[in-house]
Amino acid sequence: MNWIIVVEVFYVLAVLGGCLRIINDTPNTSKTLSYLLLALFLPVVGMIIYFSIGTNYRKRKLYTKKLIKDEKLLEELTKRIIHTSELVMAQQKEEVGNFMKLAKLLLNGSLSKLSAHNQVELLLNGEEKFPEVIKAMQAATHHIHLEYYIYEDDVIGNQIKNVLIEKARAGVEVRFIYDDFGSRSIRKTVVLELIEAGVHCVPFYKVIFLALANRINYRNHRKIIIIDGYIAFTGGINVSDKYINHKDNPQQQFWRDTHIKLTGEAVSYLQYLFINDWNFCSEEEFLPDQVYFSIPAPGEEVGAVVQVASSGPDSDNPTILYALLDAIGLAEEEILITTPYFIPGESLTHELIVAALSGIKVKILVPDRSDSMVVDAAARSYYGQLVKAGVEIYLYKDGFIHAKTLVSDSQLAIVGTANMDHRSFDLNFEVNTIVYDRDFATQLRDVFYADVAHAVMIDPLTWYARPFHKQFFEKVARLLSHLL
Repeated sequence: MNWIIVVEVFYVLAVLGGCLRIINDTPNTSKTLSYLLLALFLPVVGMIIYFSIGTNYRKRKLYTKKLIKDEKLLEELTKRIIHTSELVMAQQKEEVGNFMKLAKLLLNGSLSKLSAHNQVELLLNGEEKFPEVIKAMQAATHHIHLEYYIYEDDVIGNQIKNVLIEKARAGVEVRFIYDDFGSRSIRKTVVLELIEAGVHCVPFYKVIFLALANRINYRNHRKIIIIDGYIAFTGGINVSDKYINHKDNPQQQFWRDTHIKLTGEAVSYLQYLFINDWNFCSEEEFLPDQVYFSIPAPGEEVGAVVQVASSGPDSDNPTILYALLDAIGLAEEEILITTPYFIPGESLTHELIVAALSGIKVKILVPDRSDSMVVDAAARSYYGQLVKAGVEIYLYKDGFIHAKTLVSDSQLAIVGTANMDHRSFDLNFEVNTIVYDRDFATQLRDVFYADVAHAVMIDPLTWYARPFHKQFFEKVARLLSHLL
C-alpha cells in the first residue's frame, strides 16, 4: 500500500510539473489549452505527445546561428547590411512599392539584405528545373552546395549524383546536406557513393531511435543549391522522378510545382543559411572565406529586387509567417496563393478574411486531394469561413499541385519551400524568396491563372450543404492540426 501511495504522489507531481511546463513554454492560448487537456485526460500519452511535438523549440533554440563570433565584426557587418538595404529602399521605391514595410520587417527581423542586382528565372516542374540544375552544376569551378529534404535513389537522383561525383573528382568542393528522415532511402546507396568520390555529405538532425518522435518532428524542408556563390536554385521541387512529367507515361500522376533560378547578390543569404546548417549538421566549424560569397560586380542595369525569408526552430520569430501576413495585409487589389497543404491557423485565416471583406480579390489554389486524408480534412475545415467572407478557393483537379507561391497586386511574388501550415511556420526549417519585381510577379500571376483553368471553385451554398458527418470529421481533424 505504501508503494501505491508513493506511485500516486509521483504521478500527481509529474502531471502537475508537466502542466506547469506547458503553461510556461507555450505562448499560444489555444495550443496551451489543447496540451493541458491531453495532459489531464490522457496523462502518459498526452505528455509523450507534448514533449515529442509540443515543446517550444523557438524558445529553446535547436541551434544558434552565429557564423561570426567577433562581436565588433558582426556589428560592423550588421551596419553595412542595413545601410546597403536602406539605399536600395530609397533607390527602388517604385519597384518595392507598397511593400516597403515587408522589406523592413525582413531586414529588422532576420537581417535579410535587400538587394537590387538579381536575375530571377521561373522554372515550372521538374522537366524545366533539372536540365538547368545539371547545366549549372557542370559549369561549376569552385564549389557546389546542396541541401534537400527529399533526395531519392532514382533516375534523376543518380544523374545529379554522377555530376557531383565528376565535379568532386575534378577538384570542385561539393557539400551535400540531406534530411535524415526525408532522404532516408539514400543513406546506404547514393550517400556512400558520393562520400567515396570525395563529396562531403552530412545528414540533417540524424534520426536516432531513442529520440525518434522528437527528431522526426523537426526537419529541414529547405531545397537549396548554390553554385560558385552567385547562382542558386530554390523552391518546392525535391530531387525525385515524380516531379518530372513524362508525356509518354499517361499512368503517372501529373505533378505541378514551382522553382526558381536566382543569380546575383541575393544568393549570399542562401549561402549563409547553407553554411549555418552545415556547421550544425557536421559539428565542425566551417568558416566561410570571401570566395563563397564572390558575386560578380553588378553592371549598370539594375535587376530584380530580392530578399530571402527563412525560419525554423532556430529563429527568434516565425519570420515566414510574419512575411506572409505582411504581404497579405499590404495588398490593395489582389492576392493569389498556391499551396499543397493549407492549415492556416487563426492569424492567417483572419488576415485573409479581413482582406476579402475589404474588397481585395483573394484566390487560393489547393489540391483537390493531397497525399494525406487527415490533412485534407483539416484544411477543408477552414474553407467555409473563408468562402463566406468572399475568398475564392479553387480545387486543382489535374494531378497534384505542390507549388508554394504568393502573388500580391502583380508587384510582389513569393516562391518558397514553406507550406501554409503549422509545421512549416513553427517546426520545419524553411526558406522563401521574396521578389519585388512587376515583370516576375506578372509572370507568376499568369501561371496561377493557367493552373486555375484546371481547377474547380468551391461554391459556398454547395459547400455548406455537405453531409454532417463530413463536416464533423473535418472539425475533429482541425483539432489535431497542430500535430499534422
